[in-house]
Amino acid sequence: MRIFPFEMPSLTTFNSSHGIFRLCVNGIRNVCPLPFVFGLLVAKSFSADAKPRIVRVGHYQCECRIGDFEANLATVKKGLTQAIDAKLDIVSFPECFLTGYYKDGNDARKHCFSVDSPEMRRVLDLTANCDTTLIVGLNELRDDKLYNTAVVIERGRILGRYSKSLPYEGYFEPGREFTVFDKKGLKFGIVICSDGGYIEPTRILALKGANLIIAPHFNFIENAVEHYAAVRNDHIARAVENGVYFLRANNIVTGKQLDGQEHDGYGYGDSYLLDPTGQIVAGAGLFREHLMVYQLDLDQKYYTQKFYRSSKSGLELMDQLHEALNVYKTTTRRK
Repeated sequence: MRIFPFEMPSLTTFNSSHGIFRLCVNGIRNVCPLPFVFGLLVAKSFSADAKPRIVRVGHYQCECRIGDFEANLATVKKGLTQAIDAKLDIVSFPECFLTGYYKDGNDARKHCFSVDSPEMRRVLDLTANCDTTLIVGLNELRDDKLYNTAVVIERGRILGRYSKSLPYEGYFEPGREFTVFDKKGLKFGIVICSDGGYIEPTRILALKGANLIIAPHFNFIENAVEHYAAVRNDHIARAVENGVYFLRANNIVTGKQLDGQEHDGYGYGDSYLLDPTGQIVAGAGLFREHLMVYQLDLDQKYYTQKFYRSSKSGLELMDQLHEALNVYKTTTRRK
């Protein structure tokens, strides 16, 4: 367990008459009071004996076969088997993975099912004899409406679901439930793809106690370089402003053409896990099928204040925000 977000620096000189250590950190000389340094050493020595609280999380970066449930179910089985072998506690799969992601709503309705369907029963059966929590997406049919949903499954049953709250495609009904789940003491929530580009979905989950945000993606992008930079910057912002881990759980695409899409593009992958300071601590790489794994230490400390920024600004500036939004709506209508 780390007490501070940095490794203990090396001691280069000691001047006992002044009670001061001179420290060298990355080539920069600093001066620290002697009691402060001794406090760090004592705290570190005590923490070494404590048993770490580890949750093993991961994502299976892989290719979705558009409209081919059997092929996608086989891939889920393959990835889940690897996750079990790797002793993962949680494993995610890409957005809409079981059904495929479509530009046209009519195509999406041809490839959708409900959470109580025979198709979902087969997915549940894959997890019946394992403790690994599975997160996988689909086009969900619910009361004749279509939702972009990720289900959370454990030991053959659905623990809950999250439906994309700010869907990019207009045919999806927006979800409005933000559930926080618990796995071995790790509280986590889900946002889906474009939700991560907005402030509020991650903010709501963090304020409800989530320490990890899992974000299933389905990307097939024309301007891959610009998209790569913009998405990563969005996710760094979400991690830092809320003091949470943020997992981008993306897909890959072989080739530049994809059924169900109107343009050529790239499905480049680049799944990663950001820590609460916005640093990448695990990655799946580009254009490859890969099980990404990370040992998340629940006692790891970071130089960050969990959801302090979001709570403080929300509580103190909400009236002003509503006022500005009302002005914006009025101005927009006039245009």
